[in-house]
Amino acid sequence: MTDAAAGAAASERPAASEPAEASVASDPLLRGLDDEQRVAAEALIGPVCVLAGAGTGKTRAITHRIAYGVSSGAYDPKRVMALTFTARAAAELRARLHALGAGQVQARTFHAAALAQLGHFWPLVVGGPAPRVLDFKGRLLGQAAERAKVRVDTPTLRDVAAEIEWRKVQLLSPDEYAQRLPSRGAPGQLGFEQHLAIMAAYEELKDERRTLDFEDVLLATAGMIETEASVAMHVRESYRHFVVDEYQDVSPAQQRLLDLWLGDRRDVCVVGDASQTIYSFAGASSEYLLGFERRYPDATIVRLERNYRSKAPIVEVANRLMRGRAGALRLRAEPEAGAVAAAAGSSAPAAPGPGSPAPELVEYADEFSEARGVAARLRDRIAAGTRPEDLAVLIRMNAQSGVYEQALEEAGVPVRVRGAQRFFDRPEVKEAVHHLRAQALVPADGPLFTSVSDVLRGLGWTVHPPEGQGTVRARWESLNAIARLVDDAPPGTTFREFTDQLRTRAETQHEPTVEAVTVATLHSAKGLEWEEVCIVGLSEGLLPIAYAKDAEAIEEERRLLYVGLTRARRRLALSWARRAGGPRADREPSRFLRELDIRTPDAAGAAADPASTRRRG
Repeated sequence: MTDAAAGAAASERPAASEPAEASVASDPLLRGLDDEQRVAAEALIGPVCVLAGAGTGKTRAITHRIAYGVSSGAYDPKRVMALTFTARAAAELRARLHALGAGQVQARTFHAAALAQLGHFWPLVVGGPAPRVLDFKGRLLGQAAERAKVRVDTPTLRDVAAEIEWRKVQLLSPDEYAQRLPSRGAPGQLGFEQHLAIMAAYEELKDERRTLDFEDVLLATAGMIETEASVAMHVRESYRHFVVDEYQDVSPAQQRLLDLWLGDRRDVCVVGDASQTIYSFAGASSEYLLGFERRYPDATIVRLERNYRSKAPIVEVANRLMRGRAGALRLRAEPEAGAVAAAAGSSAPAAPGPGSPAPELVEYADEFSEARGVAARLRDRIAAGTRPEDLAVLIRMNAQSGVYEQALEEAGVPVRVRGAQRFFDRPEVKEAVHHLRAQALVPADGPLFTSVSDVLRGLGWTVHPPEGQGTVRARWESLNAIARLVDDAPPGTTFREFTDQLRTRAETQHEPTVEAVTVATLHSAKGLEWEEVCIVGLSEGLLPIAYAKDAEAIEEERRLLYVGLTRARRRLALSWARRAGGPRADREPSRFLRELDIRTPDAAGAAADPASTRRRG
């Protein structure tokens, strides 16, 4: 049986029997869970696979599972490791576990966990401190190209870096990679030999300078556990239970490390959704998720399909897109259950009330009309009372962001581009954090907001925003985002504790909410959600992207669109433009639009100029 077939079989397997009502009533950690989430939470021992669709409360399920295991005595919190793939997701796990009374549980990314172990064991096994880890490969790759006597531009070097990362996470030796190169192709205009020469020179320079890259961290840690019995024994004694979030994104290198951490133990819980596998280009593979039951025939399989995020019309469109795909879950919108879950403290917001509009599809004359039309639509939403931070424009490529940023600014709509300069890297934010931490060293008796706002006022912040857009408004938005964090602080938080939390946020890039419409790529939107989402540029060549040639690449584009659709809570708008500009730039609508079958009645007063748009039915 193939992994895909095994995954499909897993999705049809009945969930384990529901727990007794007495246990539900007796433990507050279980009361707010739905039936399937509760099954996952009570399956504490042995292999567990949670197939969790978008918006189904998977993070709630696994954090309550860990906390229940700790409170019931089944888990020693110091011997539990929760793993995920981004620092932001790890920080969210830690915050939720802390709130549930399981703050001693480790929640880290694969790389952070491996790096901590490497730093601990390297002096014992190799001697001396562990090598320095490169922040990024660009500078060293440029020097490697010079050593290999190959002239290459910056975009091509970025592609070479991506190939290095792919080779390592796929666990391929340089020779094995060279054998696959003809089918993958060399980056840019490089010949095969030039490309391999740059990669070889890069490894030489790394060794000479005693440095590692991020992929080396995984490989070196795995190598130590595999070859040093004392290291393996220490690691397996330290951690007994593993939980892996977003398991559909695991790479062969990460899976190898997880296997080594487990040894011959079987206490692992994986959570994922094959329909949200959008990083295959970087080595991620849903085969491990889809093949979990084949590997562990006695595993507990739980399916979470109650969607608490999106209204029914949005869920129906998302289901149509993924119908018949391996491992695809059939989502069900649960507005009433969503309200109950929210009342019980669910992280997933309750679905909005009745009367949610059907998703819209709008055709524009050209990409500039599309940008202006979307900007006008969002301007009207804000005028009607929607908060800017509840609105998003999702694009396929970063190159599309400029025209939307400009159109939104011209419409008087505050905008932030996700993936541009990070919040805590902005000069005004660095300055504010520095002053806040310095002031926190002085004892303060007043309310937290007074202490924070006094510092921010000294930097130019005011209660009311300045008029217009531009640099002054952008600076105010940054300082105001810090001021609003006071509202999120638990009661009794001291000024010193608040600044410590700011430092933690900066280290994990856990950005606060900014009062602005978000423009983000579909990839960077993963894990986020908004009241209204506009997915733009739905034409052939953009989605699916032009270089997605084979069936596998097209399916990745399909999953990327699915992620975008399921970010919306109440409203969803799709659009495409017939022309991109220029005399020979005609476009065709994305092939996916035919499958979505969105039927929108003609509406008077369309957001954009009616002469340049057409609503599709």
